[in-house]
Amino acid sequence: HVQLVESGGGSVQSGGSLRLSCIASGYRGRCMAWFRQAPGKEREGVAAIVSGGGQRYADSVKGRFTISRDNAKDTLTLQLNSLKTEDTAMYYCAIPNPRKSGSWLQRGQGTQVTVS
Repeated sequence: HVQLVESGGGSVQSGGSLRLSCIASGYRGRCMAWFRQAPGKEREGVAAIVSGGGQRYADSVKGRFTISRDNAKDTLTLQLNSLKTEDTAMYYCAIPNPRKSGSWLQRGQGTQVTVS
């Protein structure tokens, strides 16, 4: 059974940085992703590590966010730099849904990022 536990969120001023972590227990796949959801808005894909090890980013975060994974520690990381107020959201990590190709599963509680 896969467990995903996010941490690292907080409140920062515009232009600041945060580092989010997701511990993925019981998951040995290569692909993982970060999503976010702000109040009243739909869930948005932020960044992903895709098959082959490459990274993909939403246009809104390119050049500011960096996704990485430490396989030895089962940890997925998202470095958030040059934060903007519009980055305020709950951030979740996700794994590919084995039952539905092209979709993602969130298992954790998320971690809140607030930029003022």
